[in-house]
Amino acid sequence: MKISKLASLVVIGALAAPLASFAADKPAGTAKVWVKDSVVTTKVKTQLAASKVSSLAMIHVDTDADGWVQLTGKVATQADKDRAETIAKGVEGVKSVDNQLVVTGK
Repeated sequence: MKISKLASLVVIGALAAPLASFAADKPAGTAKVWVKDSVVTTKVKTQLAASKVSSLAMIHVDTDADGWVQLTGKVATQADKDRAETIAKGVEGVKSVDNQLVVTGK
């Protein structure tokens, strides 16, 4: 009986050890990076919506931890495409913008 309990504890310890070491390897500040990303993305989307150009509301915004923003989607004119990029570049926390918007002409 005592041997089976001891064996169970050894097995549980062996299974839990990798989990504990994995948790210790997680870099500090990871959660903060993701929060920053969502904050920058939200700021860009808010500014695009505030511009009151209907085609700018159809833009998808992705942001990485380094302040790199990618704009994708469709806009009606080249002027809308340029305006979206200008708006995104003006948002605090944005370091660069990759403008992948497609002009549909509609």
